[in-house]
Amino acid sequence: MRKKIVAGNWKMYTTVEEGISLVNNLIAGLSKEENLNKTVIVIPPALHLTSIIQTAKNSAGKIHVGAQNCYFEKEGAYTGEISPRMLSHAGVEYVILGHSERRQYFNESNQLLAKKTIAVLEEKMTPIYCCGETLEQRESGKYKDVIKAQIEEGLFDLSAAQISNIIVAYEPVWAIGTGKTASPEQAQEIHAFIRSLFALKYGAAIAEQLPILYGGSVKPGNAAELFSQADIDGGLVGGAALKADDFLGIINA
Repeated sequence: MRKKIVAGNWKMYTTVEEGISLVNNLIAGLSKEENLNKTVIVIPPALHLTSIIQTAKNSAGKIHVGAQNCYFEKEGAYTGEISPRMLSHAGVEYVILGHSERRQYFNESNQLLAKKTIAVLEEKMTPIYCCGETLEQRESGKYKDVIKAQIEEGLFDLSAAQISNIIVAYEPVWAIGTGKTASPEQAQEIHAFIRSLFALKYGAAIAEQLPILYGGSVKPGNAAELFSQADIDGGLVGGAALKADDFLGIINA
């Protein structure tokens, strides 16, 4: 049975002090749960990572820490970039790759993300590989082709063993900030489609164990219905991850 995962992407929000306070509030909210049967990940801005990692140590292993991005080289003259080796040695366990904002604003290609994915895996961290279609791609009817290309070009050079150490996150970009909403049934359709791609490439057993998260405006009010879908294993949460009560509500869902 696949474990449920709730990951909170803070994006470019919070100061270090605000981030520490947020994690402390999460620790207080999770302290009542003796056996937390899900993985909780907070993903702050890079500047915050060392402070948040230290703070999360007070959670008795209930809160894990991820990074929002990295470069694929171990070191070098790449001003402004952060390497997987740096993240790993700082204590980071997860790295988001290919978030829709990275693809849109920074023109990250599937080929670049393939390099980043391998680099993250080599440092024994878990990539959270994002895929998803825009409104134009959804309305054109070619959205499955888009997602298929993102998956195949970004991940299908990996071995079966490497695939067993990744997380996939589906982001319906068309449903984020557009006033449109992805129904649980629409989300489930794509999650099942993504899982079928891995089954064809790597076999049903590996595909069945692959965690696939939903990243389309998850909130306390819709989390339970989304997470009850057969192929949705949790959420990559944006705005709701910035408020402890909202994030705890999603975790409890």
